[in-house]
Amino acid sequence: MKILLKNIKELLQIRESGLQKVAGEAMNVLPSFKNAWLLLEDEVIKDFGSMNTLAETSADKIIDCTGKMVLPTWCDSHTHIVYAGNREQEFVDRIKGLSYQQIAEKGGGILNSAKKLQATSEDDLYEQSSKRLAQVMRSGTGAIEIKSGYGLTTAAELKMLRVAKKLGQNYPVAVKTTFLGAHAVPTEFKGNKDGYMNLLITEMLPKIAQEKLADYVDIFCEEGYFSVEDTNKLLTAGNSYGLAAKIHVNQFNAIGGVQAGVVHDALSVDHLEVLTEEDISVLKGSDTMPVALPSCSYFLSIPYTPGRKLIDAGLPLALATDYNPGSTPSGNMNFVVATACIKMKLTPEEAINAATINGAYAMGLSDTHGSITKGKSASVMITREIPSYGFLPYDFGNNNIETVIISGKIIQ
Repeated sequence: MKILLKNIKELLQIRESGLQKVAGEAMNVLPSFKNAWLLLEDEVIKDFGSMNTLAETSADKIIDCTGKMVLPTWCDSHTHIVYAGNREQEFVDRIKGLSYQQIAEKGGGILNSAKKLQATSEDDLYEQSSKRLAQVMRSGTGAIEIKSGYGLTTAAELKMLRVAKKLGQNYPVAVKTTFLGAHAVPTEFKGNKDGYMNLLITEMLPKIAQEKLADYVDIFCEEGYFSVEDTNKLLTAGNSYGLAAKIHVNQFNAIGGVQAGVVHDALSVDHLEVLTEEDISVLKGSDTMPVALPSCSYFLSIPYTPGRKLIDAGLPLALATDYNPGSTPSGNMNFVVATACIKMKLTPEEAINAATINGAYAMGLSDTHGSITKGKSASVMITREIPSYGFLPYDFGNNNIETVIISGKIIQ
């Protein structure tokens, strides 16, 4: 199927093939064509240019984009979108003064979600998760990473990853899956974290690798959860099964997790609300992508990742939602982009780069997603009639995405 978008007010994020990510000052540059056209054929971007270069072209569908912007779909590189139920009571508990850690200590948090998920059938879990995925696709997400970690038993972790894989098979969105069994120590292993680590490495990892359920391995490296030593053990074991590393790190404390991630060639280190000069120095010499999750900071009322500091240090930055039932019950990347501008002081150009090309890099999709590049996925979004792309984060309370096309399919 051929889809021609014409009279585009501004076609954003035009890149030559081969560019993997942008960093430092380059994040403030957003290449574009004004008064442009874009041709999508089947599942890829076929061609584009200024309207004065458009030859007579036959297409199955022609969309007039007068007054509207077109840009690649969002690339959300950090979600926990496969979960059961909700944790709205914990939301109320936090309003009443309990901290995230206090809620976890009384049986809430990740352990609460694990209990619900273990009692939920795979079919029911798929139905709940597919509704969330359809919703984020309509808001412009065209590539997404989905983590396990709310199972905490072998059967439940496998169930989560099977659901995530099935979502990728049944929807046009690109899905990457991550094994996050080391999200918390389950109740039955209280006081025996080493026993749970052994279960992760000797039982869960081999089965996940055998069924080819995950692309990455992840761990919550944080005080009260898993140590740097635990992180080194698990990432080494994951690497032996061909799983590249990702890490939840520096959400509440800096304990050396960033350095561990770099040592293990982690594709990304995510959260980073607490960041030291040493962390920044280590990241400078690496290919690891720092990932900020501003809507998590918003929801938990914790500090925001110092994105301005990272970019000014010459580093790249990606943005993601952290969609999960406890700390970010939203997968709205438009809100993430706006919040990064408002609270982290990113420019609109930096935020859009962080949510597209750098987000694609953070889940290993640089060759197919994140920019308007010939041969990449035909995954784009058309805004409403807006004065400029800066209006997207400025008008944060409204949905300014009118049409979403993912892999050449118009999302209804």
